[in-house]
Amino acid sequence: MKETNRLGEEKITRLLMSFSVPATVGMLVNALYNIIDRIYIGNSPDLGALGLAGISISFPLTLVLMAIAMLFGIGGGTMFSIKLGEKKPEEAEKYLGNAAAMLISSAIFYTIISLIFLQPLLIIFGASQQVTPYAMEYMRIVLWGSVLQGLGMGLNNFIRADGSPKIAMVSLFLGAGFNIIFDPVFIYVFRWGMTGAALATVGGQLLSMIWVISYFTGKRSTIKLKLERMRPELPLIVKIMQVGTPSFLRQIANSVMNVILNKGLMAYGGDIAVSGMAVINSLQTFMIMPVFGITQGAQPIIGYNFGAKKLERVKEGLKWAVYMATTIVIFGWIITRLFPDQLIRLFSKDQELIVFGRNAIRLWFLCLPLVGFQVVSASYFQAVGKARAATFLTATRQLIVLIPALIILPRIFQLNGILYAAPLADTLSTAITGLWLWMDLKKLKLPQALDLQS
Repeated sequence: MKETNRLGEEKITRLLMSFSVPATVGMLVNALYNIIDRIYIGNSPDLGALGLAGISISFPLTLVLMAIAMLFGIGGGTMFSIKLGEKKPEEAEKYLGNAAAMLISSAIFYTIISLIFLQPLLIIFGASQQVTPYAMEYMRIVLWGSVLQGLGMGLNNFIRADGSPKIAMVSLFLGAGFNIIFDPVFIYVFRWGMTGAALATVGGQLLSMIWVISYFTGKRSTIKLKLERMRPELPLIVKIMQVGTPSFLRQIANSVMNVILNKGLMAYGGDIAVSGMAVINSLQTFMIMPVFGITQGAQPIIGYNFGAKKLERVKEGLKWAVYMATTIVIFGWIITRLFPDQLIRLFSKDQELIVFGRNAIRLWFLCLPLVGFQVVSASYFQAVGKARAATFLTATRQLIVLIPALIILPRIFQLNGILYAAPLADTLSTAITGLWLWMDLKKLKLPQALDLQS
């Protein structure tokens, strides 16, 4: 049985496990990129809390690059899945080629602009005079890997959509594995500091990109990456961007949120608060990335069956994806309740940072169990091509609720106000998404389901 046929025929629970488990493991491994950097930097006597703050301050730039990769990777991969479900392999091939072309060109443009304006951008993001040199040293190298990260991360979605989730997982293992091995070598043995951490990251991205390209130019793929298919076709690019916008918006909103968050932390808590929140963000990444792994595993299943008009399988795939995601975030939430100090000490032994981190974990993650449902449900609309609904629901947590809360609540509750913003955003966005999903599933009949513009 061909892999793509599995999507429309195999039992949903078995299918979702076979696609989501590799994607989840891969996302966990991918989350180690920044986490490993922060653990080694935070524990380095040459870098410490200022190095942690440098990573945190520069993180919005990394998020924008991830947003570009998701825009064309998830947008193109979703349309790729739908076209395979519709038995239109030539159109799927065009979506692959156009997405690859846009990933390359947009990453090059982003690198040039970011390098030109790097220092003023970091200052706008809230970097203090002490932190700016650390952030500059790190990002000057990481930005040169933009094309590598864009292609590796973006086209990995197509490998999964092509029916090869385990191969997609391996590409993430290669990148993170290189980073994990060479981070301590470059930072502690060669004493290259922030430069060493950046070089380990870029080296991992290079390995991942080579693996992904070799898949689509070799014998393993169903659909090939061909040079002639990389000639831009405006209607395809527009559709890719429409479907990919929710993921793009989520990352852009995350970038803006990080800027506002860091500026607020600097104003109300100083460098220690910024460093402490870098740790919290690392823990959050490690707990939320598996949820995105589940959505990445579920999207080709939902997209394929939507294209094949098997709507009951679409609903079943969504249901089990929600169950899996919710189980994961509840487990993570329990760990944060039981072992807050131990989690903080992984990154730093600074007592002041530990005190801040203990309180931050308690408040920031208060409503974490709701996040799995919200993320999976919003991604469902993206998987079936309902771009406008997916865009709005993705925006509810960060753009509509979290960012305004980060601006307003600190004026009332000072530093704790920043930390109250996350549970407020989790609660309201989940309520809105749940209502929207309930209304959509009630009317999920064939005429409405086939309207990809709804």
